Amino acid sequence: MSESLGPAPMPSVLFVCVHNAGRSQMAAGFLAHLAAGAIEVRSAGSAPAESLNPAAVQAMAEVGVDITAQAPKILAADAVKSSTVVITMGCGDTCPVFPGISYRDWDLPDPAGKGVEAVRPIRDEIRARVEALIAELVPAGT
Repeated sequence: MSESLGPAPMPSVLFVCVHNAGRSQMAAGFLAHLAAGAIEVRSAGSAPAESLNPAAVQAMAEVGVDITAQAPKILAADAVKSSTVVITMGCGDTCPVFPGISYRDWDLPDPAGKGVEAVRPIRDEIRARVEALIAELVPAGT
């Protein structure tokens, strides 16, 4: 006798960078905005900053994504363990590795200390990568 397996569990993505103030926050903002609840979204940093990068906040606001309610968070092993995909952005070996989790590294320039003009191309690259990630993780028609 076969049992119904029910719906597949919701995928979970964790974005990790050193300060959790720029790249990972922009990626999480795009994923939350574009996936519209179909993917659990988290971000963290190996050495979180005290606040978000103002140029990242401004660059995201320009494309209609508000990340002002977010704050840099410390990377916890539990967050990694409970993720389907972990995307690192320059945190190197500080991210714990667990079997069965998909790890990817997005080599992107660090927006720290840069003005909004320099952050826009980083933002646009992150958006393109997030859109490809959604297409991979969320079956068409859901």
